[in-house]
Amino acid sequence: MVFQPPASEASLLGCATVLGHPLPADLMALLRESDGIEGEYGAGLIWSTERIASENHTLRRDAELAALCMPFDPLLFFADAGNGDLFALLPGLRRPDVFAWNHEDDSRTWVAPSLATHLEWWLTGRIAL
Repeated sequence: MVFQPPASEASLLGCATVLGHPLPADLMALLRESDGIEGEYGAGLIWSTERIASENHTLRRDAELAALCMPFDPLLFFADAGNGDLFALLPGLRRPDVFAWNHEDDSRTWVAPSLATHLEWWLTGRIAL
């Protein structure tokens, strides 16, 4: 794994501004330790604040996806599975659970009770997509 330098307060604030809502506390704490974590082959275990803002902004405003998929606004994407599927939190509900979004059928499936557990389960193969 490759840990990036900590996110600055300015980048955390900028990310929240683009998203239109604050980052969940556990994700913000992790980003303050490492502004992104790369796994094997460059997989995005945790995206940087810049990528979180960019990916969520793009997905939320893509007219083609809006016609095909349920709304993305409730989701906060923070990582990818390396196969097109993405991992997300639900910050508006203030619950720590992690969900996987399947890019082929637009399903949203619960995968872990928290961000920390998600990382553990993903790295140990308990989560398989």
